[in-house]
Amino acid sequence: MKITIKQLMIILSCMLILTVTGCQKNEPEPEEPETLEVKDLGTEHESEFGGVYLKIGIDDFNSLGFQYGDSVDIVFSNGYTLTDIPYYNGYYVPAGDALLIAYPGYDYIKAAINYGEDLWQKAGLKASKGESLWLAADLNEHSTATVILREAGKYYDSQIARDIHYTDIRTDYPSDEVFANFRNIVSGDIKERKVYRSASPCDNQHNRATYVNDLIREAGVNAILNLSDNQEKIEKYIAEEGFACDYFLELYQNGNVIPIALNMNYLSGEFAKKIAQGFIDISEKEGPYLIHCTEGKDRTGFVCMLVEALTGADYQSIVDDYMLTYDNYYRINETKEPLKYRIIKEQNIDDMLRFLVHDGSDIETADLSVYARGYLNSAGMNDEQIDRFLERITE
Repeated sequence: MKITIKQLMIILSCMLILTVTGCQKNEPEPEEPETLEVKDLGTEHESEFGGVYLKIGIDDFNSLGFQYGDSVDIVFSNGYTLTDIPYYNGYYVPAGDALLIAYPGYDYIKAAINYGEDLWQKAGLKASKGESLWLAADLNEHSTATVILREAGKYYDSQIARDIHYTDIRTDYPSDEVFANFRNIVSGDIKERKVYRSASPCDNQHNRATYVNDLIREAGVNAILNLSDNQEKIEKYIAEEGFACDYFLELYQNGNVIPIALNMNYLSGEFAKKIAQGFIDISEKEGPYLIHCTEGKDRTGFVCMLVEALTGADYQSIVDDYMLTYDNYYRINETKEPLKYRIIKEQNIDDMLRFLVHDGSDIETADLSVYARGYLNSAGMNDEQIDRFLERITE
């Protein structure tokens, strides 16, 4: 049987339709990408720095697929939401910004506002409603949180630039002073051997307390402004097995340790008031003085910046002293790690100085002593009290 051209074209058209139809039938539907999230995490108030622990371990959280530098959303069970915040392993955001952090040594990941408000209070988190006394005492019965991946790797560049770590092993450092982040402050009009700064001489979580203890004994430190602890915490350190900071203990028992328990929110009025009262109280003691927090880095960095500015130190002297801590701990300086040095300087000490110089004047040329005095005046310290403090450290 002969097939005409017209019939052949019809046959070919039918075959083509069947082929296309068959392909369409067999092609799987495109799958929606799975949302990476972890739901209903328990929460715990972290009161010292003002954050919220989300009760999952760092390694467990990362094993789910979250990576440092990701952008995440956090939704609390009461409806409070943090949107598009970075997930870092350090406090790598400007003051007042929120982040999710997996800081080395933390038991859990933590949501916080860097140098800012207590997130627990800001979010209005609380224990379950209708609670009994048993439930009220159960720390697992708090508001919950869900973490959702918003954009993978959005903040990766900042994570890489700021990802820094130090060890707690003495032999990794060239001297006891470097290991303890201990030094005499000589900026501005501060007289030599009047004011020192360091890591903690009583809290030994970083294995530095006994070294600081010996160094302040050698320096003849007579009074301590403890920025990180209250009396209850100090008593706990002293009661720990193996506590060996005998010189600190002697100063504490003689009433020469002034604990003011600062949080990390240098933007707050409460923070300023505690510093002002600390300066008033320590002025009643004979020097030399030690100023410290836990690492001698952040809270100590702000308070020493304030002391240096008050005594007439210029911008570069303040920056040099602040950044020496990063050289001590991380070997970051302007020569070896210029990019990291610049980012840390701009986001930390420059931001602190911009906060102090609140009218927008150039922080590099402003008379910082005027702004430091104004800060303390606003915090409740009168000129006579300021002058008394200055006499103690400059004469």
